[in-house]
Amino acid sequence: MNQLIIRPSLSACPTLIASAGDRAQTRFLEFFASNIRNPHTRRAYVRAVTEFLDWCVVAAGVSSIIDVEPLHVAAWIEGKTRQRSAPTVKQHLAALRHLFDWLVTGQIVPVNPAASMRGVAYGEDRQNAGSGR
Repeated sequence: MNQLIIRPSLSACPTLIASAGDRAQTRFLEFFASNIRNPHTRRAYVRAVTEFLDWCVVAAGVSSIIDVEPLHVAAWIEGKTRQRSAPTVKQHLAALRHLFDWLVTGQIVPVNPAASMRGVAYGEDRQNAGSGR
């Protein structure tokens, strides 16, 4: 039997996903198993998404994946900009955007809370970020 065919369990998914039910768990696991082919990208996305979802529960008090709002994403990304390099933060934001897109198309969440988030400026452009130049 194919090793990618697995039955979701509460221990395989973050709390916000597990609490949303079996369909959400399956869709979440499918995102990593079928949507991301590169193993390095998959590992990085798993790490970023898990970090974010855990933060939502602990720091923001979110109880369901459908309650995640753009403000939660913005606050988490803002915190990351103080801890990580700009390319890493951009990758984390990309992970959230792609996951929530996948959850929207699977009808798990109604909207993508990360869709409107702007990326982090870095390099020479960082000095002019937000100045309109």
